[in-house]
Amino acid sequence: MKSKFSLLLALLLGFSIGAFAQTLKFNGNGEFKIVQFTDVHYKINNPHAAVALKCIDEVLTKERPDLIVLTGDIIYSKPADKTLLEVLNRVSSYNIPFVYLFGNHDLQFGMTNEQLYDVARGVKNNIMPDRKGGASPDYTLRIKSHQGNRDVAVLYCMDSHSMAQDPTVGGYAWLTHDQISWYRGQNAQFTALNGGKPLPALAFFHIPLPEFTQASTAENAALYGTRMEAACPAGINTGMFSAMRLGGDVMGIFCGHDHDNDYSVMYKNVLLAYGRFTGGNTEYNHLSNGARIIVLKEGKRSFDTYIRLRKGGVIDRTTYPDSYVKDDWQKRPVEE
Repeated sequence: MKSKFSLLLALLLGFSIGAFAQTLKFNGNGEFKIVQFTDVHYKINNPHAAVALKCIDEVLTKERPDLIVLTGDIIYSKPADKTLLEVLNRVSSYNIPFVYLFGNHDLQFGMTNEQLYDVARGVKNNIMPDRKGGASPDYTLRIKSHQGNRDVAVLYCMDSHSMAQDPTVGGYAWLTHDQISWYRGQNAQFTALNGGKPLPALAFFHIPLPEFTQASTAENAALYGTRMEAACPAGINTGMFSAMRLGGDVMGIFCGHDHDNDYSVMYKNVLLAYGRFTGGNTEYNHLSNGARIIVLKEGKRSFDTYIRLRKGGVIDRTTYPDSYVKDDWQKRPVEE
């Protein structure tokens, strides 16, 4: 009976959980590697911006990931479409699937997010779903087993918007209640199709959640990486973290936005992590540029993550959840 119900649910809800072509799957070693680029802040004909493209080249040459996720603030000059294409065409040249999420700056250079979405969607190797005339969507990416016969992990890709629409609040925008409802619906569908067990999942968007502040300032936090500025979330907490935490699937949330942060920290069993600033000297930055790498493990609620530096090596390599959980010191073996 359960198998018939799951099949019916898949047929009824298949469009909403990804009715566009995907070929994402774990490799034969049971791993799936993601490179996160963020805050490229690219300016056409600016010598400082060229460094960002060199960073993209070096990271992709060394890492050869299975997926590239750009978490916003790519565009920093007019014309917006040409600026975006210079970056995305460089990414596309590596023939690796990629997606592009909006930051708070991308729509400030003469084009709407919907227009930019369509520009990005037209680039080779882009796997974002077609808009079909609607607003730029939040969407999921399903990752199949290495045999390619079933979904074993999911990525939530979301638009964290730009500036607050309520002038009495001000500051940055927040994930809406509609987006929280969308997440809950997706989570419920994937869980039902997996026999009632949540799939291992990650979430990506640009602006950090308010919980980043709580997690990074806790005195007992296991934090890896650099924190050189306060987190800059929205001024309203609409509850996306609690929805994801209670949904039981999301292991880690990855954002950008704050250029002088690249840390990862555990909060209530969910990893909150920044990408590494990827841009050149076109906006404030005090970290050498690079990217965050995430390596999922097939069939496990576990992943490795680290920072790959341009003109450098790897730093801050950790494993979720082991690196962030304190051991029981009373159970350690006696040292000889």
